[in-house]
Formats: sequence, C-alpha cells, structure tokens
Amino acid sequence: MNLAKNIKNTAARVLQNESEAILRLVDYLDGDFEACVERILTGKGRVVITGIGKSAIIANKIVATLNSTGTPAVFMHAADAIHGDLGMVLEEDVVICISKSGNTPEIKVLVPLLKKLGSVLVALVSNPNSYLADHADYVLNATIGEEACPHNLAPTTSTTAHLALGDALAVCLLEARGFSSDDFAKYHPGGSLGKQLYLRVDDLLSSEQIPKVKEDAGLAEVIVEISGKRLGATAVTDENDQLLGIITDGDLRRMLQKTLDIQNLKAKDIMTQNPKTISKDEYAIRALNMMRNHNITQLVAMDGEKIAGFIHIHELMKEGIV
Repeated sequence: MNLAKNIKNTAARVLQNESEAILRLVDYLDGDFEACVERILTGKGRVVITGIGKSAIIANKIVATLNSTGTPAVFMHAADAIHGDLGMVLEEDVVICISKSGNTPEIKVLVPLLKKLGSVLVALVSNPNSYLADHADYVLNATIGEEACPHNLAPTTSTTAHLALGDALAVCLLEARGFSSDDFAKYHPGGSLGKQLYLRVDDLLSSEQIPKVKEDAGLAEVIVEISGKRLGATAVTDENDQLLGIITDGDLRRMLQKTLDIQNLKAKDIMTQNPKTISKDEYAIRALNMMRNHNITQLVAMDGEKIAGFIHIHELMKEGIV
C-alpha cells in the first residue's frame, strides 16, 4: 500500500474514533455531573485531581484549566498519595479520581483512604461498573467503545474523552461563577494572551508631544510636524482644538503623485476627514481589530473630546499582540 495514503487513512481513523467518542459523552451527562458541579461551587475546599500513568497527565491538564478559570485545584499522583502525599487532601476538598478501568491496584488502595478522610469522591471513569465508580459519590461517565490504538491497548481515545469531560466541567464552573474576561486577565498576565486581556490603548501612547497642526497650516509645517514627532502622522484641528482629520506620511506621498503644485496647499486640503478614533481607555486588542477591519495602520486615541495621541500597529506588534 502507498505509504502516504496509509498514513492519511490511519490518522483519519484515529480522529474519527476520538471525535465520535467525545460526541457520545453528551448522552452520558446526567444528574451526577450536575451535582458534581454544584458541589464544587458550593464547597469551601479545593478540587484535588488524581490519577496514575496517562490519567495523571490528563489530571495535570485539567488542574491547570480549573486554576486558570477560577476554580482552585491541585494535582496529586495516585501512587504518591499512598506514600505520604495524601496529607494534602483536606476534609472540605472534592477529589476527582481519573481512571479508565477504575480497578487498578493503586485506586483500590487509595479509595478507602479518601473515604476515611471524609472527602467527596468523584470518579471520572470509562468503566461505570468498576470499583472506583461503585465507591464514588458522583460518577462522571467517560465510557468509550474502543481505543484508537489498533490493538485497543494504548490510552488514546480514553484519555481524549477524559480530557474533554474535564474541559466540560471547567467551563460549567466558569459560567456558573460568572467568570469574566477581566477575571481571566488576572490569571493570565503574561504573553500575548494576557496582553490582549489587560493592555489598554493608553499604555501604548507616546509620552512625547502630540503631533497636530491647524487646518490652515501649510505643507511645510505639516511635513515638519510629521517628521519631528516621528509618529508618521499628524492630527488636524480647528481653532478650538477639535479634531477635524489626520494626515499620514502616506497621504503626503499620494498627494505628490497627483500634483507638484504644492505652494498653496493647506492641511485641510490633504487631510483625511472624520478619521477613525478610539478611546484611550479601550483595550489595545480592540484597536488592532479596528485597524484590521478598516485596513489602516493607526488610530487617533481620544481622551473624551481631546486628542490623547496616536496608536500605530507597529506598537501592537512590539507588544506581541498581533
């Protein structure tokens, strides 16, 4: 068989298998899932998630998602738990135990210990008839037909199903808490994502003097203002300092392509009227979206009725937002 075709067919089969398994999870959402969400919401403790092997890796990811969306969570390896780490579990905590079979030796040792502590036990399991499911307070059913592995052995579809169900749990909790984009920004201050959520236009405005000329200013004055302030543009204002338009270096180039009779040209003859503006208090990501939507590279930032400065797409690029 052609190798490339075989690879593509195998990949397609895996994706089909896993996507169908996730869709089937919708039918398994029941009262236990709802009760689990409500218990976490109303409880005073944290969510402790445990597992072993590949389940431990999935548990770590779900913990990270919960923490970043407003639900305090910690990871506890199931094997380490029975060798001292069980001390991290408090009576008020909700413990989610992830397992495909629900019958591993570590689980059978751990479950009675957790029950003795008085913690609420949630089974995120692919076998609802297992030891773990039988002893859990709530069962999150992640049953699958078979693994994507051709031998039905390597955890593939099962771990995908566990991860998807964990995401569903996290998003339910997020929405129930009314977790907003502002809340999200508090937990994601770093990187481009964080900057999209907290960086405002005012944070990117130059501290230097704002380039602006009166509407009757001559071309020489316009060029000096644009060049001197080094922002690639100048605002055009009336006698009351109200914004009438802007002139960019691109406007100057286009004007010179049309005519060389520039002696009597005024700022008002060259400017773009009614330029796009944005409040200095808006998020920088909105400025970027406006530039993209209108195919422009800069906006006039306003402080009420006053000009606060210019924001250029280059500034957004420097911050890694683009």
